[in-house]
Amino acid sequence: MNGVMMQYFEWYLPNDGNLWKKLKKDAPHLKEIGISAVWIPPCYKGQNTEDVGYAAYDLYDLGEFNQKGSVRTKYGTKEELIEAIETLHAYEIQVYADMVINHKAGADSTETFSVVKVNPDNREEVISEPFDIEGWTHFEFPGREDKYSAYKWFHQHFTAVDFDQKTGETGIFKILGEAKGFSENVTENEKGNFDYLMHADVDFNNPDVIEEVKRWALWFVQELNLDGLRIDALKHIDLKFINNLTQYLQESTKRDLFYVGEYWTGDIQALNEVLKDSYQDITLFDVPLHFKFHEASKEGPDYDLTQIFNETIVQSDAMRVMTFVDNHDSQLGQSLESWVADWFKPLAYAMILLRQKGYPCVFYADYYGSQGEEPNKPQQEIIDILLKARVKYAYGEEKLYLDNPNCIAIQRMGDQEHHNSGLVCVLSNSEAGNKEVIFEHEKPGTSFYDLTGHEEIEICLDENFKANFTCLASSISVWVKK
Repeated sequence: MNGVMMQYFEWYLPNDGNLWKKLKKDAPHLKEIGISAVWIPPCYKGQNTEDVGYAAYDLYDLGEFNQKGSVRTKYGTKEELIEAIETLHAYEIQVYADMVINHKAGADSTETFSVVKVNPDNREEVISEPFDIEGWTHFEFPGREDKYSAYKWFHQHFTAVDFDQKTGETGIFKILGEAKGFSENVTENEKGNFDYLMHADVDFNNPDVIEEVKRWALWFVQELNLDGLRIDALKHIDLKFINNLTQYLQESTKRDLFYVGEYWTGDIQALNEVLKDSYQDITLFDVPLHFKFHEASKEGPDYDLTQIFNETIVQSDAMRVMTFVDNHDSQLGQSLESWVADWFKPLAYAMILLRQKGYPCVFYADYYGSQGEEPNKPQQEIIDILLKARVKYAYGEEKLYLDNPNCIAIQRMGDQEHHNSGLVCVLSNSEAGNKEVIFEHEKPGTSFYDLTGHEEIEICLDENFKANFTCLASSISVWVKK
């Protein structure tokens, strides 16, 4: 099966509590276009209802309790969420939920404790003597009244915070105490130690924390009947704990859950090390490929398309890679902004949806458009065409034609199980292009047409099973059998 995941949210969705209802209603359409899995946003209570979900407050509150100003989350109530998941499952669409466990935000009260300040560019460098701060580290979740878990969070459960309520000072305040410190099992050399990301950083060296997070994760998977998890901020979490957690979930559920990790770096070596050291077959987002798309969309004809797959995960480990064009972090206005220009989006989606290698992800904002201050137009029409091509034609052996810096092609040979399968996708980032392609298993005279409608001609194989397939300038054409 040519599976496709959709990231069913974007950063600038309105705070109207309607996403779960929309997702439920959209399930038959998603099934029809070939979506086999949906990645939903963090679905638990954040520090407020405006929060996208990455400033997580109470992981047990899925829109059930009156906390942080509302019962619902930004996306709706727990009941609506469960209904959406059940509907997706009825249409044989899997559900992967976003798991934000690196940090907590929106504490209920402050505590006074000892810290040292560290250099934000080198967290191994202490830049102060020990002193006391008033930090937001006490989480008691009064609105939930201990339902599902009686666990409370205090400063000893965290490694660092970024704000001193007493002085109003910001920075990275490393919490002091017995056996305290940043994890040694995170990215090496980047900022000295990149354990700390934001808010109150969870201490995965603390045995009580380890057990509580494992309990919550099992509850979360079972409560929502999830098929997998997207692991947020994997780069900043102790990898030994992640291995411990995935093994625990595997043994407890007796299910092969799907895991995809967000490890935001263009360093292919670092990504390959994570894949090597992971207990489960954790899939990683192909961030290097995304960066290539971004660069190509900025450079236009100056970009060498023959190099676009070099130093990417899809090139080095095609079985454990989630390919994507953009996501909520790369959107315009975000700290990791690396938006792929609209003109290049069809080329990028063709390169992830029509290849044999990789598990592609379609982004909500690319499909439905964005509602931010700088909204982008939806690419639904061309994505639908490419999804159709993937479902009906993108089967069999893959051959890449990477012999021209401005024009490349993807060929799928087809197979016996899918009638009329096989295709040729020609892509150009400059003037109109063409590729001579051979189909050894087809008959001379076999006719092809452009599924995109960009080219109105038909192309036939000659007596040597060859044809010259074309595309327009800065465009794509997907040639399939008539």
